[in-house]
Parts: sequence; C-alpha cells; structure tokens
Amino acid sequence: MAVQNTKAGIILMLGAVFTFAVQDGVSRLLADKYNVYLIVMIRYWFFALFVTVMAARSAGGLRRAVATSQPFLQSFRGVILIVEVLVTIYAFVVLGLIPTHAIFASYPLMIAALSGPVLGETVGPRRWLAIGVGFVGILIILQPGFAVFAPEALIAVAAALLFAIYGLATRYAARKDSAQTSFFWTGIAGVVAITAVGAFHWEPMERPDWIWMAMLCITGALGHYLLIRCYEVAEASAVQPFAYFQLVFVSIIAILFFGESIEWNVALGATIVVGAGLFTAWRERQKGRKVSGASALR
Repeated sequence: MAVQNTKAGIILMLGAVFTFAVQDGVSRLLADKYNVYLIVMIRYWFFALFVTVMAARSAGGLRRAVATSQPFLQSFRGVILIVEVLVTIYAFVVLGLIPTHAIFASYPLMIAALSGPVLGETVGPRRWLAIGVGFVGILIILQPGFAVFAPEALIAVAAALLFAIYGLATRYAARKDSAQTSFFWTGIAGVVAITAVGAFHWEPMERPDWIWMAMLCITGALGHYLLIRCYEVAEASAVQPFAYFQLVFVSIIAILFFGESIEWNVALGATIVVGAGLFTAWRERQKGRKVSGASALR
C-alpha cells in the first residue's frame, strides 16, 4: 500500500489548480483573437501526445491503456469533455473568467444530484439540502428576473452540466476500467473529435501568439501531471476541497490582466456554492469512512 502524504497532496493540488487557472487565462486571451475550435484542437494535439507518453511509461504500456470492454462509453467521455472545454472557453469570452468559474463551481453538486438516478448511489437528506442550498447560490449569481441578468450566464451553467455528465461517465467507466485507461481514452477520443471539426476552422496564427499557444499546451499537460501526482500521494477526499482555490486564482488573474471585477451577487453566490460543495465532499468522505470501517469488520 502506498504511503499517504496529505500535506504533499495539498501542495500538489494547489499547484495543479493554479496551473489550470493560468491555462484558463491564456485560453481567454487567445479566444479574443482566434476561433475556439483552433485553440482547443492545437491544445489537444499536445495533450494526446502527453497521455500517450504517460501510458507508454506506465505498467503494461500502451496495450494495457488501450484495452477496454466499453469503448463507446470511453469515447463518449472524451467527446463530452471536448464539448465542455469549447463551451467553457466561449463562456470566458462572453461572460468573463470570474462569473464563469463561480457558476462552474456548482458541478460537484450536479454530480451529487445526478448520482442517484444515473449511478444508483444513495443521496441522503443532508446532501440534498446541500445541493438545494448550492443551487440557491447559483440563482443569486444569475439574478433571474432582474434587469442585470445576463443570458450568457446560461452558457456557464451548460458547461458545468457537461462537466458533471463527464464526471458521472468517468465514475461509471471506473467500474470496469483503470484510471490509466480512462485517462488515455480521454485524450485520444478527444483529439479525434476536435480534429474532425477544428480542421475546417484553421486560421493562421501570428508568430507572437504561438508563444501563448505553447504556454497553453504546457500548462494543460503540467496541470494534469500535478493532479495525477496529487492523487498518487493523498486520498482524493482529503485534497478535493482545495480544488476550489482555482476560483481564487482565476479571480486574481481576471482582475489583474482582464480588468474584471467581482460583483456582490457573484461573490455571495460563489461563497454559498463553494460552501455547499465542501459540505457535500465532507459527507462523501464520512460515508467512505463508514464503508471502509464496515468492510474492515467483515
């Protein structure tokens, strides 16, 4: 059994979400000048190379990573993630980094709400209460019925829902496939899907912008590497709450480099959503401990 190091796991998680925040900032910058399909396609070419190298270096190599009894499900995961990335970057442009991430933070609550009907998991009354409170936070951010309501905010809601579906599909796939296999199929199925579309949206990129594109590719691969290392040294339930720091890092980048500001309703709503998400994560951890304890007694 691997030695757990929660402190190292927290540091790696913070490093990962900071890297992803930088990636989002660069995506926002490039999306102001170029179409989203081009940006995501080039990023995924590098990502596909990254997952292939990681699979080749792992136990069993590429043959083990490719092997799956559920290729349709794995392909669906890769495609749905590509769509989510496209929608999210588009939301960055039309809505802004801060509101998009504030709304996107609700995806764990969506996963919890859908885990019952989709995966057959039990969702207790306390978790349902947390889910309900979290969605009140989303309504505060959206401000439906007010003149300031931005319909573009629904794009961010769609992105969160797509990522929740991806998360549920990943959980379902994990019943038969290893994390290594799912990670490999995410990159390969995704690059095939985006290339099939993005190839028709190619446009020349100015030479200085290739530096930003390279940074986008590197931060994407580095963020995933740090996340993998994080889950290797610490329990997911112990480090997952620190993933919410991505909202903090993104907010700093948005304010410093894109002139965004934090509206009161976004700040309040995001606080409620994150609080509900942290409570849901805590309940899942408590439930996991009870299951582990019961298993140890058998």
